[in-house]
Parts: sequence; structure tokens; C-alpha cells
Amino acid sequence: MESKRQQKISRLLQKDLGEIFQQDAKHLFGNAFITVTTVRVSPDLGIARVYLSFLMVDNKEEMLENIRDRTKPIRQILGNRIAKSVRIVPELQFYLDDTAEYASKIDQLLESLDIPPKEDNDEEEEDEK
Repeated sequence: MESKRQQKISRLLQKDLGEIFQQDAKHLFGNAFITVTTVRVSPDLGIARVYLSFLMVDNKEEMLENIRDRTKPIRQILGNRIAKSVRIVPELQFYLDDTAEYASKIDQLLESLDIPPKEDNDEEEEDEK
């Protein structure tokens, strides 16, 4: 269970990182549309796990590696934005958020199920009498 402080910092980081990926660092990643879906902050506020979702990207793993390689400049931009809100800018760890793909796969599995219609019990009861 996250503390109120962790939740507050998570929301702040999610908002600011989203703006960074959409505006400030857009030139670093081409025409990719990068969304920050979730941020989880460690109890000591020293590490932030950032979950990203990509649109208009051919190779998501390659884009994630590209972002991980540029963690330092992203953290510097973030530090300039949130310097008055936090004492220490957390270390950023980027992960691929695959919940949308997972949900899509579950939907496909559910749609492919062949469930026979329910038989009426009334007919069976009449036959027994």
C-alpha cells in the first residue's frame, strides 16, 4: 500500500514525464507517441518505476532501450521541472506497459470460446414424470 506522499509524487512524476515525452523530448524519439501509464515510487522516494505505452512505433523493445539510454537527460529535464516540489529527483526505471495488449489477448480468448446454450431443465423434469 502506497503512502499519500508516494501517491502524490507518483501523480506529479506521471504528469511531468508525460509532458516531457510529448513536448520537451519529442525530438529525441521521432514521431513516436509515448504515454506514461503508471508511475510507482519506492517508499524512500528514491526510485520511480515508469510504465510506458507506445503508439506509432514499429519495435517497442527498441524504443524502450532508446529511452533507457537517454534516462540521464530525461531525468535532468524532470529535475528542472520538479525541483521546488521534491528534494531529490528519483532514479528513473522505464518498463513497457503491456496491459492493453494483455486485455486484448484475453478478449480474443473469451470471444473464441464455444459455449453451448443452456438446456431447459423444464423439459427434463416433464420427461421424468
